[in-house]
Amino acid sequence: MSAGPNTGGALRHVLGHLLTPLLMCVGMGLAYLGAFHAPAPHDLRVDVVGSGPSAQVLAQTLHDKGAGALDVRTVADRDTAITALREQGSFGAYVPGEKPELIVASASSDTSAMAVEKVFTKVAAAQDAPLAVTDIAPTASGDPTGQGVFFLLVALSIGAYASVAVIGGAGAVLPLRIRVLLAAGMSLVVSLIGTLFAGPVFHLVDQGLGGVWAMSWLYAAGILLVGVGLHTFLRRWTTLGVMVLFVMLNFTSSGGIYRPELQPGFFGSLHAFWNGAGFVEGVRGHVYFGGHALGGHVLVLALWLLAGAALVVAAGITEAGRARAAAPGSGVAGTASGVAEPGGGAEARAEARAEEEEMEEAVAV
Repeated sequence: MSAGPNTGGALRHVLGHLLTPLLMCVGMGLAYLGAFHAPAPHDLRVDVVGSGPSAQVLAQTLHDKGAGALDVRTVADRDTAITALREQGSFGAYVPGEKPELIVASASSDTSAMAVEKVFTKVAAAQDAPLAVTDIAPTASGDPTGQGVFFLLVALSIGAYASVAVIGGAGAVLPLRIRVLLAAGMSLVVSLIGTLFAGPVFHLVDQGLGGVWAMSWLYAAGILLVGVGLHTFLRRWTTLGVMVLFVMLNFTSSGGIYRPELQPGFFGSLHAFWNGAGFVEGVRGHVYFGGHALGGHVLVLALWLLAGAALVVAAGITEAGRARAAAPGSGVAGTASGVAEPGGGAEARAEARAEEEEMEEAVAV
C-alpha cells in the first residue's frame, strides 16, 4: 500500500514533537545521574570533642586521610559540639574515650549522618570499642528516613508546574489577569493539599504545621507565577522550561536526598539560592532546629515569588504590545492572547494548531 498524501507531513510533525521528550530524557539523565549517581563527602564538617593533644592528633589524622572529604575541627566540650549541630554548622561530633560517642542530628540530613557514622565507626573499631550514637534531632515518627520533606517538595512541584501547563494551554485565550488569579488559586489549593499530606495524612512533621503551609504556599506560588510569566515568551516550550527549572535543577539541588557536601559542586552551588533548597531547608529549620536560619530560607522563596511577579509584569507589557500590533489597521490579525480573529487565514490556523499542541503537552504532564 502506498502512503497517503499527508503521511510525509504527519511524520515531520511527529518527529518535531519527539524532540521534547528526547530533551527531557537527556536533561533528566544529566541532572539526576549527575547529582545522585556517586555521592561522596567533600568538606563535610565534623567535630572532635576535646582540647588535648590526642584530640588534635585525631582531628588532623582524619582530615589528612580524608583528602578533602572531611573538614575536621576540635571543639572544647560536648555542649559546644551540640550547639554546632543544632545550628547545622556541623554534621557529627565524635567524643573519644573508653566509650566513644558519636553525636548527630539526623533531621539535618539522614544521608550525611550516615556518612559521618561510617567514618567514626571505623575510628572506634580501631580502638576496639563499640560506638554509641546519639541523635539530638531525630525526625518525626512518620518520616524515619528524613526524606519525607523531599517527597513533599516533589508533590508540591508537580501540582504547581502541571497547573502552569494547563493554565497556559487551556487558558491561553484568557486575559493575563485571569490567568494570574487562576495561578494564585491553584497555589493555595496545592499548598493546602501538601500541608494535609505533611500533617494529618502521613505525619511527616509533628509540629509547626502552620509554618509548613506558609512555605508550601510561597514555594507553589513562585513556580506558578514564573510559569505563567514564561508562557507568554516560550509558548509550547513552557512545559519543558518549567521542568528544567523546577524538576531537573530543583530536585537535584534541594538537599532532600543528599546535601551539597555529598554532591558535585554544581548542584551544591545551586543549593544556596534555588527555591527547592529554600523550601527543604526552611522546613527542616522550622520544624527541627528552632527556626535557626529560617529567615534566609524564607527570603529565597520570597525572591522567587518576586521573580515570578516580575515575569508576569513583563508578560503583560509584551501581550499589550502584541495586542496593539494586532489591532485593526495594523495589518496583523489577532488578540492580546495570541489567538487570531476570524478571517486571519493561515496565521489564525497556525496559532490555533499551536494551542492544540500545547494543550496536548499539558495533558501529557
